[in-house]
Amino acid sequence: MTDKVIKIGFSDFWPHLAKDNYFLRLLQKHFNVVESVDPDYLFYSVYGQTHLKHDCIKICFTGENVVPDFNLCDYALGFHYLNFDDRYLRFPLYVIYPGYEALANKAMPNADVLLNRKFCNFVYSNNTNSHPARELFFKQLSEYKRIDSGGKFLNNLGFTVGDKISFIQGYKFTLAMENSSVPGYTTEKIMEPMTVNSMPVYWGNPLLHLDFNEASLVNVMRYPSFEAAIQEIIRLDTDEHAYVEKLSLPWLTPRDWEGEILHFFEKIFNQDLEAAKRAPRYGFGQYNRMEKIQQADLLTNQRKSNRFKASALKLVKRFTK
Repeated sequence: MTDKVIKIGFSDFWPHLAKDNYFLRLLQKHFNVVESVDPDYLFYSVYGQTHLKHDCIKICFTGENVVPDFNLCDYALGFHYLNFDDRYLRFPLYVIYPGYEALANKAMPNADVLLNRKFCNFVYSNNTNSHPARELFFKQLSEYKRIDSGGKFLNNLGFTVGDKISFIQGYKFTLAMENSSVPGYTTEKIMEPMTVNSMPVYWGNPLLHLDFNEASLVNVMRYPSFEAAIQEIIRLDTDEHAYVEKLSLPWLTPRDWEGEILHFFEKIFNQDLEAAKRAPRYGFGQYNRMEKIQQADLLTNQRKSNRFKASALKLVKRFTK
C-alpha cells in the first residue's frame, strides 16, 4: 500500500453519505486518506452535476441503472458487467449496505419461529418509472393470499411502515422487485429480507445467480410465467419442511468484494496524478465536458425558477381565499 497523502472528496451522492461513508471508512483503513475541499480524487454519484466543475481525477459510483459516462470520469464503479481496461470495477450497491457481511454467516432461528409468521409483505413508496411487473405480480399473488403493503404504493394497512427491517421480519416471504430488469443490477431490495430470514421473491437481475445462491430464494426470473412462480410460492407456503429447508441454504455465492475494491484503488493511487488520468481532457472531450456544464447550469436555473413559481403560487392562493 502507498504511504503518500491521498486527498479525496465526495460530490453528488445521497444525503446521508456523511453519516455512513463506506468508501471513506474502507480507504482510511488501508491508505493515508484525508478529506479535502480541493481533492486530487473526487468520488461522485448520479444525483447531481457538481462534479462537472472539478478538474481532478474523478471516480464515479452508481447504484442506479445508469451506465457511467467514461467521457466525464476517469474510473467508475457500478453494477453493470463491463470491461474497460483498468477504468472499471463491478461493485453493486448492495455490497455497501450494513448487514451484507453478516449474510455470509447465516444465523437461523428455530423452525417454529420461521413458520409462525404472516404470509408476505410488499414495501414500496415510489413507483415512478418502475417496470409494470412489480405491480402486476403483487396483484396476481394477492389472489392467493393477502399481501401486506406497508409503503405508500398500493398501501393496504392504513399507515406507512417506519422501520422496514423490523416490519418484514414478521413475514415468511418478501416481494423484492427491482424497478427494472438490467443484467447485473441488484440493489438492497434482495438483501434486506435476507438479513431477517424472510425469503425474497425476487424479480430484476437476470444474472442474479452470479452473486447469490438462487436455491435459497424464489427467483421469478427463472420461471416461464408469473403463474408458475406463484405456484412455487404456494408450494413453499403449504409445505413447511420444503420452506424451512430452502430458507436454510446459504444466501451468497462467495466473493471477496473488499479485496477486489482495494486492489482497484491501489492501482489508481500508486500512479502519479497525471499518469492516473484516463478521461479525455482535450479535443472534443473538452468540448463535451463544457457542454455538460452549460446544460447542468440551465437545469439548475430552471429548477430554481420552478421552486420560485411554486412558492409564489402558494402565496397567491393563500391571500385570495
